[in-house]
Amino acid sequence: MAFPYAEIENKIGYVFEDKALLKEAFTHSTYANAHGGKDNERLEYLGDAVLQLVVTEWQYKDDERASEGELTRERQLLVCEDALYEAVQELNVKGYLLVEGSRANVGKKTISSLFETLIAAIYLDGGYAPAKSFILRYGRLRALTKPQNPKGELQEYLQKRGEEPPTYESKKTGKDNEPTFYCVALARGRSATGEARSKRAAEQIAAEKLLQILKNED
Repeated sequence: MAFPYAEIENKIGYVFEDKALLKEAFTHSTYANAHGGKDNERLEYLGDAVLQLVVTEWQYKDDERASEGELTRERQLLVCEDALYEAVQELNVKGYLLVEGSRANVGKKTISSLFETLIAAIYLDGGYAPAKSFILRYGRLRALTKPQNPKGELQEYLQKRGEEPPTYESKKTGKDNEPTFYCVALARGRSATGEARSKRAAEQIAAEKLLQILKNED
């Protein structure tokens, strides 16, 4: 079965010149050992460094009053496993991971590392600018550092216009110890989807997307 390059590129918003880098980003060591080729471990190492730089630069410019200690603690939250896992979930690309054996053995760390391997692949293919753009677009920066309530903001937005409040439809998949929640937010005949490890987070992501859609229409 051919590797779905175009499908992934559409989801991540970047088209590769060197397609081999994209495939390498999704190649787990078990798959490389069984079928040959490069695994993504070296990309993960490079991606971590690029991520640290971009996040640090963003912090430095975003909050001029924070101390070094505050910035360090905040950065730990921005680049931690949970943050990267949420980013991969939002991109909905974990299913493309090439792994040998049962996918049930693929843990959270392996999934979260895909964000770093994609960063590195984009960096090697196109340079710092597109890698930075990818991180700022899909990283969980604002969501983790700024108090947000997209569900509340969406409801308030609709109320001010005399419209019906939004509704949410959710479903749960996966194992009990590592579930995935899918949510659809609906309002004004429009809808948006969210995917996360908790129902609340999935609803917030869906609400945030739907709010942006409605704002673009008004």
